[in-house]
Amino acid sequence: MTGTKTTGWFSLAVVVGALGYFVDIYDLILFSVVRVPSLRSLGVPEDQILSTGIHLLNWQMTGMLLGGILWGVLGDKRGRISVLFGSILLYSLANLANAWVQTPQAYAWLRFIAGLGLAGELGAAITLVSEILPKEKRGLGTTIVATVGVSGAVVANLVARHFDWRNAYIVGGVLGLALLLMRFGILESGIFKKSTGAARRGDFSMLFTDWGRFKRYLSCVLIGLPTWFVIGVLITLSPEIAKSRGIDGVTGGNAIMYAYIGLVLGDLSSGLISQAWKSRKKVVLMFLVLTFAATVANLTVQTDVQGFYWLCLFSGFAVGYWAMFVTIAAEQFGTNLRSTVATTTPNWARGALVPIALAFQALLGRGVSHVNAAFLVGTFCVGVALLAAWGLKDTFGHDLDYLEGEIS
Repeated sequence: MTGTKTTGWFSLAVVVGALGYFVDIYDLILFSVVRVPSLRSLGVPEDQILSTGIHLLNWQMTGMLLGGILWGVLGDKRGRISVLFGSILLYSLANLANAWVQTPQAYAWLRFIAGLGLAGELGAAITLVSEILPKEKRGLGTTIVATVGVSGAVVANLVARHFDWRNAYIVGGVLGLALLLMRFGILESGIFKKSTGAARRGDFSMLFTDWGRFKRYLSCVLIGLPTWFVIGVLITLSPEIAKSRGIDGVTGGNAIMYAYIGLVLGDLSSGLISQAWKSRKKVVLMFLVLTFAATVANLTVQTDVQGFYWLCLFSGFAVGYWAMFVTIAAEQFGTNLRSTVATTTPNWARGALVPIALAFQALLGRGVSHVNAAFLVGTFCVGVALLAAWGLKDTFGHDLDYLEGEIS
């Protein structure tokens, strides 16, 4: 038996990929949810919570940036399943250790290690599902993975409401370790097995030695920039942004919950629309326009606290092309580089939150208001993403059984 090829869109790999991404998102977003109470508990002064929070978030995202390369290359060299096992084990143990952290410095190191582990889950799951499902239906499989997965953020907020922040980390770690038991029933992709004799599997340098290949890769990364501007700036820093607009009482946990409810709906909608239109590109372009509209609304519409949360939901819906974005990346490249691209691309996009956050902070330091700083950075991110998406070919129904270099 060479793999888990199925005739439908539903398989054990889809179920486990969805649940794995659920735990991944739970752990990824949990820090944003418990940022303020956890830093207060560690004795961080109130006027340093924002800067310390951004510092720790940058450590987590830097870990994801490096982890994306590590797990992506490993996925093409050793297989998609090995990444699913290794990544979830690392971030589960790191999040368990977060429950006993005592200093901001130790917190930063553990967020970095957790980031390394979190980097592998989504790319490996999307790559595996894309390769085992029929080409006309793989978009449904990746949509299920993303839609179930992003709901982990909602659960993270609910758990953080009812448990101490340390116990919330324990819950995430235990969920991840429990999920490992389900992984034993999954077989490796048949398409990957056929490529095991191919040269230059997982050769990261191939992405930079050919202009056409590099342009495709860069475009795939840039499409994802607005997603982490919205999540990392508009939503994570929503208490500060809302307060600067005269809206008091907004909490980061509630803003994240509403945004991710929107993200669940957006991922489901973008996947179904893509199937109906038989196009990835048109859907991404439409959602990028929605992202700009949501950013403007989030920063300008006069409302109360509840109304602000509804704007967060709209913003989350608008960036609900995340599954489409990663699926496009997986479909743009051959089997020998597919895991490398599908894993590094979302993590470069996540890692881009570091310069995005630094640009936001730099504007604040020059006296620019929270609203204007967010608008300037967000407009740049959406503009770049629109140009990148426009230049990519549509990959709906594209045959994935080929090696990079055979098709340019």
